[in-house]
Amino acid sequence: MTQRSLVRCTAFDGFRRIASGDLAEVALKAKEVVDRGGLTPILLFDDTTGELVDVDLRGTADDVRRWLKDASEEAKATDSGSRGKTQGRGRPKLGVVGREVTLLPRHWDWLNSQPGGASVALRKLVEQARRANDGKDRVRLSQEAANRFMSSLAGDLPGFEEATRALCRGNQERFDEMVEPWPVDVREYAKKLAAAAMATDSESGSQV
Repeated sequence: MTQRSLVRCTAFDGFRRIASGDLAEVALKAKEVVDRGGLTPILLFDDTTGELVDVDLRGTADDVRRWLKDASEEAKATDSGSRGKTQGRGRPKLGVVGREVTLLPRHWDWLNSQPGGASVALRKLVEQARRANDGKDRVRLSQEAANRFMSSLAGDLPGFEEATRALCRGNQERFDEMVEPWPVDVREYAKKLAAAAMATDSESGSQV
């Protein structure tokens, strides 16, 4: 589960969407539902990754605010500590981070022979790979986000397995057909998370 302070998320009371927005805002809306004595589990989902967001909704609204503040500060401290441990002697203004890379001798020989040396060559290769795979990465991340949410909340709904297969194939027509009977808030949120995965449905929609 994620605990990021700046995350945008959506909260569900069972199959009903409570609120969407910044974590603090959504958590307090969820807290109101808890205080009214709801019997169904309250789940918060990261709008980017589809992961469950861990929030302690016990106590008062002020308790929830304090918990969110403490979690935010802890996350920032952990992040700063991680950067400090990995920060090498490179150029800090560029955010250079030193980490271990394991390669075969022939790989190091080739990298060291490139203009600027191994570090420059590796950065260029990474940037090229990022640009080349940008579209595929967006599709993959969208598929993963939608699948996480669906597995958490829609696993027992009719057509779940077929909807998951359609998601993996990028078959929007089949996906929409399978999620149509689902509760409206669950259906629409699943579609939102899956949107990027369906961006190439014209090419993959014929896959069944």
